[in-house]
Amino acid sequence: MRGVLTGLIIAVAAAAAVAVLFSAFIVDQTHKALVLQFGKPVKIMQKGKPVLVISEPGLYWRIPFVQTVVQFDRRILDLETEEQEVIASDQKRLVVDAFARYKIVDPLAFYQAFRSEEGARPRLTAIVDSTIRTVLGRAAFIDVIRNKRAALMRQTKDLVNNEMKNFGVEMVDVRIRRADLPEANSQAIYKRMRTEREREAAELRAQGSEESQRIKATANKDVTVLLANANRESEQIRGDGDEARNRIYAEAFSKDKDFFAFYRSMQAYDEALKGSRTRIVLSPTSEFFRYFSGEGGKKGAEGGR
Repeated sequence: MRGVLTGLIIAVAAAAAVAVLFSAFIVDQTHKALVLQFGKPVKIMQKGKPVLVISEPGLYWRIPFVQTVVQFDRRILDLETEEQEVIASDQKRLVVDAFARYKIVDPLAFYQAFRSEEGARPRLTAIVDSTIRTVLGRAAFIDVIRNKRAALMRQTKDLVNNEMKNFGVEMVDVRIRRADLPEANSQAIYKRMRTEREREAAELRAQGSEESQRIKATANKDVTVLLANANRESEQIRGDGDEARNRIYAEAFSKDKDFFAFYRSMQAYDEALKGSRTRIVLSPTSEFFRYFSGEGGKKGAEGGR
């Protein structure tokens, strides 16, 4: 009897532990929660007040196996969209890659609209894509690429929020990651830009070659003028030197004719007999060697007296 009672107590305790385990649940600081009973939200006591949406973190209780808990992230969530082709108001095509960020502000409305985050993503993505096509379709190509992108994105965010105001979702931001021309258009523009740059390069090279030829011609002209002036000045200096030399020779000759003749003969000997193998074949009575004979030297001496 005692053993049966002990077993019964253990079974009751185990059942109570299981009931407590399945009755308690924790709501984290990063989440909000709904308690569902047969798929419908029911109120739960939060700080002594019955609420449908549990927004405060803490430990809560539910009826096990009858009530279920659904938690929703209260942080900002990412929403990725697919690349899509958009036609701007000036009929230019764009390939747009965008993304969005949103947060769940009303879990009850969000649950009623989408049931879960996974179920919400396709519908939210479709709304964002459609709004992007509408907004960018009314803008010019240059405005999307550069001038008014930020304003267009704010407009897109406002329109998306207006459309999702009953879904318990707030769109925090919508951004274009990349907006570019389609591949075929990009290649055509690239080829046109390349042709234009090649034309400019050829024109610059032609201008550089023309400038080079002009500089070379000017330099050659300057060289010719400088050389001509230098030759003229050198000839003038040489003429002045010859004139001075002749004048000195004439003055020396007028002062002592015999000494001058002797000095000029010595200079002639020095020039003619340079080198170790100099050979000159002359007559012994040649006038060139008159100062090597005693008579020539004597005459030179007498002339000096």
